[in-house]
Amino acid sequence: MTGRSVLHRLSPRRLVWSLGLSQIVGYGTLYYAFAILAPSMAATFGWTVPSVFAILSAALLASGIISPFAGRCIDRFGSAPVMAAGSAVSAAALLLVAAAPNGLVFALGVVAVELASPFVQYNAAFALLAERTGADARRRIVHLTLIAGFASTIFWPLTDGLLGVMSWQAIYAIYACLNLLCVPLHLSLRSGAKRFGEARAPLATPSAETEIAPLPEALRAKALVLVAAGFAFGGFLFSGISAQLVPLLVSVGIGGASVLVASLFGPAQVLVRFVNMAGGSKRHPIDATLAAALLLPVAVLVLAAAAPTVAGAAAFAILLGFGSGLTSIVRGTLPLALFGRHGYGERLGRISSAQLVSAAAAPVTLSFLIERLGAGAALAALAGLAACGALCFLAVARLQRRAAAGPAASPEAGRPGSNR
Repeated sequence: MTGRSVLHRLSPRRLVWSLGLSQIVGYGTLYYAFAILAPSMAATFGWTVPSVFAILSAALLASGIISPFAGRCIDRFGSAPVMAAGSAVSAAALLLVAAAPNGLVFALGVVAVELASPFVQYNAAFALLAERTGADARRRIVHLTLIAGFASTIFWPLTDGLLGVMSWQAIYAIYACLNLLCVPLHLSLRSGAKRFGEARAPLATPSAETEIAPLPEALRAKALVLVAAGFAFGGFLFSGISAQLVPLLVSVGIGGASVLVASLFGPAQVLVRFVNMAGGSKRHPIDATLAAALLLPVAVLVLAAAAPTVAGAAAFAILLGFGSGLTSIVRGTLPLALFGRHGYGERLGRISSAQLVSAAAAPVTLSFLIERLGAGAALAALAGLAACGALCFLAVARLQRRAAAGPAASPEAGRPGSNR
């Protein structure tokens, strides 16, 4: 069977499900598990828990620095082979952490894990959908995030349960094997995938929900800065909370119910994505972006006001899940709508770079604030930063509406190849 016939038989549904499985593994093993294992890791090396999160912060910083390079690799070589290589490196990095004989090797391994992440997580998967599904990419991105939203729901309780019967090192070794299984999965998606710079066959006429003209060139630079800043503020909050959601809930008095409450986060992500898919597919992604940005400070303030009640903590986890679920979608759909598909991988890399550099400081900062000033002060700081992100996206919305109202809203709209 030729590569071209394999391509034709690879349906969009199979593509989305395959990527969804790989994203569950990628986020669950490379990121979400760390929060559960951090106290055991600290005990192994005689460190404090904030010290372990400081290493994660440094690793996230390294990931942010390398993200634009990852985007360029995706644009040049195609997403599928890049993701396959990233999964192999992820497995090796997890094994390095698991086998670390001392703290230095452990730290290097954690950095290696996060360096591999931009090559296998959402940015790469979104770019693959843009490569393969063209004008239908926005809808397929929503479908992908519906599946991948279960990563935390699966891996937080799974990791917590495994930790009761084995060491954190053994858990990481198992998770390395899961990443190895993703290598052939990603390779199976590579046939016929076109890079962004290559010529494409004409796409089918897009449906009404995908007919969104990109911003005119004069507004794109400013919009890119605002989008990157908005996601950076939100990324700080998500990184700080998701890296240690369970310890945060414990610190505000939720106690033994913390893991159960935290597990509401994942289903809430999925639920809001269903709602978005049912009612928001014909709207510009900036609307969902604004909703997500406003949900974040509200969620944090609910926890601060309602703690230590379990009901208040559950409301916080659900609202945070709503914000996270929408953010995961618009991270892919908003840049696609504002800037078009040409250079999409690199733009995602630049946006992620700002987001990850900001997020790098979050775990250790939040851990420090909780330890020194208490959970209340930490939550107040997070709410303020989240509000700044909402202001950035309000400015983007004004740019988009100004462009849509003008007679030359998109200079590319009538040009051949403007849908690249």
